[in-house]
Amino acid sequence: MNSVLKRIEHFTGLGPILLIFAIFVPLAIFFEFTHASPTLILLASALAIIPLAGMIGEGTEALAEKVGQRAGGLLNATLGNAAELIIAIVALRQGLVDLVLASITGSILGNLLLVLGLALLAGGIKHGVQKFNAANAGIDATLLVLSVFALAIPSFFNQALEPDHQRVEFVSIGVAVAILVMYGLTILYSFTSGTTAEAEAHAAHPVAGTPGATVPDPVTREAHAPLGWSTAHALIVLVVAVGFIALLSEFLVGAVEPVTEALGLSEFFLGVILIPLVGNAAEHFVAVQVAMKNKMDLSLSIAIGSSLQIALFVAPLLVFISLALGNPMPLEFTSYEVLAVAAAALIAAFVSLDGKSIWLEGAMLLVLYVILAVAFFFL
Repeated sequence: MNSVLKRIEHFTGLGPILLIFAIFVPLAIFFEFTHASPTLILLASALAIIPLAGMIGEGTEALAEKVGQRAGGLLNATLGNAAELIIAIVALRQGLVDLVLASITGSILGNLLLVLGLALLAGGIKHGVQKFNAANAGIDATLLVLSVFALAIPSFFNQALEPDHQRVEFVSIGVAVAILVMYGLTILYSFTSGTTAEAEAHAAHPVAGTPGATVPDPVTREAHAPLGWSTAHALIVLVVAVGFIALLSEFLVGAVEPVTEALGLSEFFLGVILIPLVGNAAEHFVAVQVAMKNKMDLSLSIAIGSSLQIALFVAPLLVFISLALGNPMPLEFTSYEVLAVAAAALIAAFVSLDGKSIWLEGAMLLVLYVILAVAFFFL
């Protein structure tokens, strides 16, 4: 039995905890084809996506080691939020635009408040005052605040432009193009900044999950230990994981409307809380794990870097995907979402300023996340 489990662990790259969640993959398929309760289908599908997202992360890391540092960093950045992107595409295809917009908000809030909060709390309780590179964290935090406000701008302008839907679409497309250009510039900077002393210091603690991160770095290896996979092995894992996530996303999204009606939940609440947790659970676990090992540079990189990926890459990309699917998604968030995300980004920036953290800061972030979750539940 132990040898079988070890083989499964080697093939998938998953630890014992995530392997437990893998049992929900066949369960979700069984519930779907036996027409079980939509609530069971939604919960099983959500839990099943967690280990599959972890497999994508491991497969990406293994493949990145084969293609070199720069290409590996780009690959890591591009596939960092593959699970969430797949769920969003399935939801857009079914016309659930509000669900997708809410998931963008929830991803940023979850990374900055829940994940960072848990990391600071767990690491602070175990190690007391923890230190990290304030300069690197400050650059990422500044970029995060800028990208969040870039997403917020069309939300306010679109309110003035409505009901002229054509102008609303043009504003969203223009902003999406500008944000993707910003994303490209961050990649360009990471590829060309190695000549400066500051960049060399940054390379010692790259931002995992942000554009151009140096994958084979010792700090990153601590989070994702090399598995000795071949290129073919990594590609097979990625294809299998993406295929199952696409299938389970169909189940999950298809159960959203029946569940909201049966339980009295809003589509918005499911998007802002459930879907982000599912898509990033494996990465969230790593962020807390490395914080408990007193590796706060990497922990902050994961939390802030994942938010940057959502704001700079996933959100604008979904604008164009929605147009291709015939269900245009304007970058139009509610004022409550804009306020919550802006507050979270500013707080994350303040936490990064002094280069050290304590458990109390983590507790405060978690309390704010709970307050927002309760408020969104009743919204």
